[in-house]
Amino acid sequence: MTEEIEKTTVAEVTETPVVKKAKGKKGKRVVNAGQVHVQATFNNTIITVTDKSGGALSASSAGANGFRGSKKGTAYAAQIAAEKALEIAKREHGLSSVDVFVSGIGLGRDSAIRAVSNVGIKIDSITDVTPIAHGGVRPKGERKP
Repeated sequence: MTEEIEKTTVAEVTETPVVKKAKGKKGKRVVNAGQVHVQATFNNTIITVTDKSGGALSASSAGANGFRGSKKGTAYAAQIAAEKALEIAKREHGLSSVDVFVSGIGLGRDSAIRAVSNVGIKIDSITDVTPIAHGGVRPKGERKP
């Protein structure tokens, strides 16, 4: 009796094939205007290209381009990193104009901005978003005379 049940279930499965819907590939999104975020420290320079809402399109850093040790903090390494990130964004997403946001006090600040214009992307604005220390809020407790 168990053999008959197994035979019928196998026959039913083979008669009704499972049909899956084919998913189409998502195309690369076209972004005409975006933002370039430059984080320049003494040890490295990180370049991130985003759309206007902050979604990353491409990123690169001096360390990712083969620079090691103290060479990562140089202006030349920042230039190479910026060129690579911007070429990818321009080729794959059609980026044509950007707002540049610079953070940090490293050597790669200026050379990364120059690399943006050398790639052929129009710079709309340059903003310095480096945080500035102000001493903090008043500490808790009574004041000392």
